[in-house]
Amino acid sequence: MQCPRCAAQNREAVRFCEDCGSALSLACPGCGAGVVAGKRFCGACGAALPGHSRDHSISSQTAAPNHPAEGVAAHSVAEAERGTVSLLASDPPSGVAAPTAERRQLTVMFCDLVDSTVLASQLDPEELREVVRAYQEACAKVIARFEGHIAQYLGDGLLVYFGYPLAHEDDPQRAVRAGLGVVEALRQLNLHLADERGVELAVRLGIHTGPVVVGDLGSDQRQEQQAFGQTLNVAARLQGIAVPNTLVISAWTFQLLGGFFACRSLGTPPLKGLGQLMEVYQVLSESTARSRLEVAGSTGLTPLVGREQEVGLLLERWEQVREGTGQVVLLCGEAGIGKSRLVQVLTEHVAAEPRAWLTPCRCSPYHRNSALYPMIELLERVALRFEREESPPQKLSKLEGFLVQYGLPLAEAVPLFAALLSLPLTADYAPPSMSPEQQKQRTLHALLTILLRIAAQQPVLFVVEDLHWVDPSTLELLSLVIDQGPTAPILVLLTFRPDFSPPWAGRSHLMQMTLNRLPRRQATEMIARIARGKALPPELIEQVVSKTDGVPLFVEELTKTMLESGLLREREDRYELTGPLAPLAIPATLHDSLMARLDRLGAVKGLAQLGATLGREFSYELFWAVSPWDEETLRRGLRQLVEAEFLYQRGLPPQATFVFKHALIQDAAYQSLLRSTRQQYHHRIARVLEAQFPDTAETQPELLAHHITESGLAAEAIPYWQQAGQRAAERSANLEAISHLNRGLELLATIPDTPERAEQELELQIALGPALAATKGYGALEVERAYARARELCQQVGGTARLVPAVAGLWFFYHVRAEFRTALEQAEYLRTLAEREQDPALQMQAHFALGLDLFHIGELARAQAHLDEGFALYDPQWHRALALRYGQDPGVSCRGYVRPLWLLGYPDRALRGSQEAVALARELAHPFSLAFALNWAATVHQFRREAQATQEQAEALIALATEHGFGLWVPFATVLRGWALAEQGHSEEGIAWMRQGMEGWRATGAEVDRPYFLALLAEAYGRAGEVEAAFDLLAEGLALAHKYEELYWEPELHRLKGELLLKQAASQAISGAAAAEPSIVAEAETCFRRAIDVARHHEAKSAELRAVVSLSRLWQRQGKREEADQRLAEIYNWFSEGFDTADLREAKTMLTKVS
Repeated sequence: MQCPRCAAQNREAVRFCEDCGSALSLACPGCGAGVVAGKRFCGACGAALPGHSRDHSISSQTAAPNHPAEGVAAHSVAEAERGTVSLLASDPPSGVAAPTAERRQLTVMFCDLVDSTVLASQLDPEELREVVRAYQEACAKVIARFEGHIAQYLGDGLLVYFGYPLAHEDDPQRAVRAGLGVVEALRQLNLHLADERGVELAVRLGIHTGPVVVGDLGSDQRQEQQAFGQTLNVAARLQGIAVPNTLVISAWTFQLLGGFFACRSLGTPPLKGLGQLMEVYQVLSESTARSRLEVAGSTGLTPLVGREQEVGLLLERWEQVREGTGQVVLLCGEAGIGKSRLVQVLTEHVAAEPRAWLTPCRCSPYHRNSALYPMIELLERVALRFEREESPPQKLSKLEGFLVQYGLPLAEAVPLFAALLSLPLTADYAPPSMSPEQQKQRTLHALLTILLRIAAQQPVLFVVEDLHWVDPSTLELLSLVIDQGPTAPILVLLTFRPDFSPPWAGRSHLMQMTLNRLPRRQATEMIARIARGKALPPELIEQVVSKTDGVPLFVEELTKTMLESGLLREREDRYELTGPLAPLAIPATLHDSLMARLDRLGAVKGLAQLGATLGREFSYELFWAVSPWDEETLRRGLRQLVEAEFLYQRGLPPQATFVFKHALIQDAAYQSLLRSTRQQYHHRIARVLEAQFPDTAETQPELLAHHITESGLAAEAIPYWQQAGQRAAERSANLEAISHLNRGLELLATIPDTPERAEQELELQIALGPALAATKGYGALEVERAYARARELCQQVGGTARLVPAVAGLWFFYHVRAEFRTALEQAEYLRTLAEREQDPALQMQAHFALGLDLFHIGELARAQAHLDEGFALYDPQWHRALALRYGQDPGVSCRGYVRPLWLLGYPDRALRGSQEAVALARELAHPFSLAFALNWAATVHQFRREAQATQEQAEALIALATEHGFGLWVPFATVLRGWALAEQGHSEEGIAWMRQGMEGWRATGAEVDRPYFLALLAEAYGRAGEVEAAFDLLAEGLALAHKYEELYWEPELHRLKGELLLKQAASQAISGAAAAEPSIVAEAETCFRRAIDVARHHEAKSAELRAVVSLSRLWQRQGKREEADQRLAEIYNWFSEGFDTADLREAKTMLTKVS
């Protein structure tokens, strides 16, 4: 057998290398199953064993070039197109090569003898050699049991890897169990050494988990697989501070243990060579927890989401058992899908019943070859409740009592169960005198008898979890139990992963359930519950949902990692990002699990790594074009990945498309590659895309940009990122546009500062501004930064054409921030540029800007004149492309902004204008322009007091804006929807919606229109009878109107205050406080007169009408009917349209009553 460390050949029977002393691997590298030394193939999975392989398929070696990445950019394009970059164009492998270097998370254990120099002085060198060999053998035996890898024997120390060459989903736990096992093994060894040699050994152990690169070290004649990185140094330092016969672990490893061990903090002792303090722990013992759910139970479980149907089926089966009919349920699902959580729900339900028996069993990855291990655990922990401090006779006495309880003859049963539980027999019992097979069969039948006798008294829930780790004897017992199923009230619930094939089929009392992934809605609900109901940024939720693919464990771990990462700032009701959102990293708690799945792929792992470099989804044609393998080998490898459910396949090659089943699996495969290897892969893919897939490069520039970027060619990638951003913006995919354009800006910072770079940055900033405004709102500081930088760059490179979008963007920013005087300066500058250039498109934008600013400061007639002039210049044939430049279509803008028309007294023209703008926006198929039109359509309906129509338009806008991520319009529409609900009698709900919208509006940085919102909210509070709250809101609205000079809604603020005063006076009159009533009524009249004066000053006829109606109503109550009639008739007769609106109908009704 060949030594994996020194390559020396050894005799088949030996367990340690006769040349270097390394442990010889007796585990299959493909599946981890135990194998017999000298055999050529694994009996569990059929894989060829090291030293005997004739495999000619894919190997990781060919898929991972060996030379550094620095030379990638130096390769000529011609060389790349000929496929000569690195080893990607090499021939398929003709045999299995040595594993190449890769990145991975590793748990490292250092184990060292204490005072070995003193030991050397006490013993003869030959005796010392024997003692050290005994120590090494004892350690190696424990390490092998937990499938660790002894990387090096360092004198009298050991360097051990857990997670390489094969990862396991619980490598930190394995390492700690091995460490505790080494301490115990030395305690046993010392019993012999003290008698034979007069010495005792002690060890120190240190464990740390972290990222490493594992690769070849040495010459061609002798190579070793060694890990590199700070992780090894930390483990060594931890070993150095441990007291003899103790195990010290890092905080990182401690977090990954998840409560399976009792530990004691040792504080933050200084560790030589480490730049920062680290909390460390001493491991004391294993805890009593046997599953992740048992650990989580002490801190609170995440509520179960989306398994109502499965829970219902389990409860139905339990009811059948309670009625006397046995049932078997096989629960299948991948790791983390929620099998144990379902079992727990059923267990809690059954445990609440007084007449039910629970038998919770669990198979263990460490005991796959330990006969009846789950039953031993069940007996010791649940049935017999053995305590550690109990003596063997005490435990035997408990066993006797248990067997008597179920009527088993002690003379026959005690020897069987004592052997099963490793208890020594007393003189009262004779050891079993039968063959091992007979003894096993009698033990199985005795266990079955006990189970059936329990079931005769009460219904039983018999659970065995994780059958993918089951031992053969337990499997036999389960077959016996299932055969008895219909005759006894037992619900047998068995869980396993898809790689286990249950040997039972065709039984009428057996049902198999396969758990599927959670849909997006339920995954989102689960994220919200983990965040304790606090709102998370939508883009963050989207990343978590897309990365986790509906696997509950992935959702939970990634969300918790995100909440603890410092990426978020916690507020009272929400979380906020502390900076730009980068792609979320794989949680450390999932690294080992994902890597274990990859390692099980064996030879096709390299193929998965290349596929992961292509992306989550890739075509067969592209994969074939960039791969180094012949087509037969490639198809065979892809078929293996599909059969292993790493990939999903659509269609048949060469038209097939492949998708990684899990985004996190793709991430793990990609991140396991060396950076130099990744760079070479990306370079080859980029060149193949350019040369052989020009249509893909044209329609998906972001794909080409990504691969060129990752191959280290920043300058070449920037134009593609700009193209990708512009294409995304054309589709109103603004979040994607922002991501692409920011990527280009990031790369710009890495290249020399030249005039060409300034030109590129200017184009990127101009394209970025509208996308930011659409998603974050025009008042966001990011919008100002983009446009201000663009204007600064225009001064460097010149050009009016690019200056205009920058100035227009800054105008919109100042407008939305309610800095109207500054905004007017920008608008006037736009008009100056427009007149100089004689550009109709620019003139439209200038008219629109001036119209909006003038409206808000109350110059309504001038505002409408500018809007009319702007729309007169509009030609949809020539100007439809302007929406991309300015963020929205100028024709829709000028026609759709109808608020001045309504206030000027033209409610029908305002309504027609908004309808025409909506129709135009739909025709243009530009979502942001449509959002703009819908917003002002909803607003004009609100002005007209048409609650149902307001609600319909607002809800349409909310749906559109939510779909496209338009951050500005959702809160505005939310306020209008709330007003409509309150107007229709749903005051409480409406007020809640309005407040939510107003908070969201300010969160975008917007200050504009706040006096208008406050007036709407005050009106709703007044209608609900909360007069004082309404007064406060109106006072705030008036203060803001004067602060910002936002005067268009000032008449309504005064009028509403007057109406509230009248309501207050009426209330006081009813309560008997009539003395104050006249002064309050007088103040109300003053408010109405003030509203009329302000409205006349601004020529706001519709606002004047409302104020006159309020004043006339008051005068009529006071008996001033003639004055009221005259004032009302004067304003009513001015109107030439809108006679079906609520305001004019009310005025007409009052005039009719008077006449």
